[in-house]
Amino acid sequence: MRVLNLEQGRPDRLTARRLLLSGLENARASGHQEVKLIHGYGSHGVGGSIRRDTRTILLQLQEEGQILGFIPGEEFGPFSELCRQALTKNWELTRDPDYARGNRGITIVLLRK
Repeated sequence: MRVLNLEQGRPDRLTARRLLLSGLENARASGHQEVKLIHGYGSHGVGGSIRRDTRTILLQLQEEGQILGFIPGEEFGPFSELCRQALTKNWELTRDPDYARGNRGITIVLLRK
């Protein structure tokens, strides 16, 4: 799974948005099926706006059919239906250190082929 750190260097929301969109496109072009986004959860004020903006963009991309869906970090575990569906395609997701940890600072994006 490709990892994309949107909070590295404390970018503003617009820079993080550009990183998100280009990172997802690069991952798709490279044949990845999942991308782990690190956006933080707002403990220092910056990650919160990036987290909200990221999830808004992901909802839009999902509605447009550009991604299959996404799993918020707090749902990335065995109790999420979408996560269980993703595991049928790639069981190695369970090896991710954030699996079943309830990490609000990440989101897993499920890409279309």
